[in-house]
Amino acid sequence: MSHGFVTTVDPSTGTELSSYPVMDPRTAHDLLDRAVRAQADWARTDRHDRARMVAAIGEALRRDQKSLAELAVAEMGKPIGEAMAEVAKCATACDYYAEHGPAALADELADGVGGPGARAWTRYEPLGVLLAVMPWNFPYWQVIRCVAPALVAGNAVLLKHSPNVTGCALALERLCLDAGLSQGLFGALVLAESDVASVVSDLIADDRVAAVTLTGSERAGSAVASAAGAAIKKSVLELGGSDPFVVLDDADLDAVVPRAVASRYLNGGQSCLSAKRFVVHESLAGEFATRLAAATAELVVGDPADPQTQIGPLARADLVDALDAQVRRSVADGARVLVGGAPMDGPGCWYAPTVLANVTPSMAVMTEETFGPVAAVVAVPDDDTAVEVANSTRYGLAASVWSRDTDRAMRVGAGITSGALFVNAVVASDSRLPFGGVKHSGYGRELGVAGAREFTNLRSIVVGTAGD
Repeated sequence: MSHGFVTTVDPSTGTELSSYPVMDPRTAHDLLDRAVRAQADWARTDRHDRARMVAAIGEALRRDQKSLAELAVAEMGKPIGEAMAEVAKCATACDYYAEHGPAALADELADGVGGPGARAWTRYEPLGVLLAVMPWNFPYWQVIRCVAPALVAGNAVLLKHSPNVTGCALALERLCLDAGLSQGLFGALVLAESDVASVVSDLIADDRVAAVTLTGSERAGSAVASAAGAAIKKSVLELGGSDPFVVLDDADLDAVVPRAVASRYLNGGQSCLSAKRFVVHESLAGEFATRLAAATAELVVGDPADPQTQIGPLARADLVDALDAQVRRSVADGARVLVGGAPMDGPGCWYAPTVLANVTPSMAVMTEETFGPVAAVVAVPDDDTAVEVANSTRYGLAASVWSRDTDRAMRVGAGITSGALFVNAVVASDSRLPFGGVKHSGYGRELGVAGAREFTNLRSIVVGTAGD
C-alpha cells in the first residue's frame, strides 16, 4: 500500500501550492473496474449522443476558461495569455469532434462483396478503455486532443498525468463530470512516483485495458511501447521533436524573423512541436541570427500571471539544469552566445531566452532535443545541405521551410522526413489535421479524422442471403 501525497510547486517562486493524496495501486484497478462498466454502456450509446456530450465538455471549458488557465499558470508557469489560448483550443477540439466525429465514424458500404443479394460494410467500433499517459507542458491540450475523439468513438479514458500538474488533471475530471459525462468514462490517476512504473505496466498488461497512448520522452515511450508489445496491444506515441526551421536564400527576413520568435519561444520553448534548429542559408545566417537575437532580447520575461509576460519560468528545476548543460557543452564546442545563455538569478526555475550562432550539426543543441527558450542557428551553403542538416536528427515531428518561391520550398520540404510540413507557416497542431511523428518522434496519429478512428476496431461485416 502506498502512502503520501503529490505536492505541486509554483515554478516561478519555488513555493508549494497543494498536496494531493496518492492512490493505492488497488484503487487504480478499482477505477479501471468503473471505467470498464461505464464504457460498456457508453459503447451502446448512439455516436451522435456521444458527440453531444463532447460538445457539452467544450462549453464547460469555455465557462471555466479563466480558472483553468490560472491553475496552469500556477502549476507549470505558462504565461496567462497562452494558458487562456490553450483552454480555448481545447474547446475548439471538442467542437470539431462534436460536429465531425459522427461522420468520421459512420459505416462505409462496400459494393459488390459477398455475391448477389449480399450486403457488406465496414464499421468503426470502440476498442474499450484507453490508458493515456500525458506530460505537463500543455496540461489541458494534450489530454483533450486524446479524450475528445476517444469519447466520440465510444471509448473510456484513464489518465495518468504528470505529477506537477495534478491539479489540472483533477480539474479536467471534475469539469467532465459537471458537463454530464458518466462516472468512469474519464478518470485521473494520482500515483506516488515510486508506484508509477509498476501501476502503468500492470494496467497495460490488464486484459481490461484495450490500448495505451503516451506523449512524453523517448525513454517513457520505449517503456510503454515495450509493455504494450508484450501484451499485444495497440499503442500511440508522440515523443520528442527537434523541428528544423529552414530559411532559404530568397526568404524575406522581415516576415520570417517574427515567426521564428513565435515558433521557438511559445510556452517558454517547452514544446515538442516548435522550431528548434534554425537551418539558414549562409548568405542570410549572420543577419538572421542578429535580428533573431535582437527580437529575443525584447521578449518580456516575468510573472506568468501578468498578461504582459511572454516568457515565464521553466516548469521544473531539473529542466533548467539540463538546458544549461546543453548550452554549456555547445559553447565549449564553439557556439557563440548572442543573447542569454544562462539561468536567471532569483527563486524559481528561470532560464534567459537564448540565441546561439556559429552552431554546427554535431553540437548538443542540434543533436539533442532542447526543451526551453534556446534557439540554435546553423549556416548551410545550399538547399541540398539544408535538407541533409534538417534530417540529421533522430526526430521527425514537423518541419518548416521559408522562401519567396513556394514551389522551391515544397521541393526542399519534400526531402525532409517529418510527420508534418509547413511552408511559410509556423508549425502547429490543428484539430482538423492529423498530428504525429516518424522516427523517434513516435507513431500513430491524433486529431483530424485519423484521430477519431485511431482507437477503433475497423470491422468488416458481410451479410449474405439466407436462401429460400
